[in-house]
Amino acid sequence: MKTVREILNKKGYDVYTIDYQATVFDALKLMAEKEIGSVLAVDGENLVGILSERDYARKIALQGKFSKETKVNEIMSPKVIVVNLDNTVEECMALMSGKKIRHLPVVENEKLKGIVSIGDIVKAQIDEHEFVIDQLVQYIANTPSIIDEDLRKGKKPVPSIK
Repeated sequence: MKTVREILNKKGYDVYTIDYQATVFDALKLMAEKEIGSVLAVDGENLVGILSERDYARKIALQGKFSKETKVNEIMSPKVIVVNLDNTVEECMALMSGKKIRHLPVVENEKLKGIVSIGDIVKAQIDEHEFVIDQLVQYIANTPSIIDEDLRKGKKPVPSIK
């Protein structure tokens, strides 16, 4: 089973944070610049929340607030579910689907190490399935059939009944 560590080794350990007292506008600029769907809110080095595009849409745009006046900590999700480098793709998928979230910060020894998204998890699962399929195709292609064995031994194949 693939782990979060394997995903981050391939994807990279970049993680983008913003001070929890910054404006939502500044957070949106960072997300647009980095082409990401969420940003982690921090107080110094401490993870205190996560701000997603969904938070913005529901708590700013739909409520008539202004992103240049509203602070990140006013609309962020403060209860952040995290994983560690040794969590499996399956564990992450279960967490994400069970909690209806799209991003999981990765923490090890209380330090932020990275972040995985639902896209990263789905891609890892697809890669793993493709590997298994390739292995099965190789096995089947390199395994002689029973009929081939019979022919090599000089036996006549039994005709199939239709």
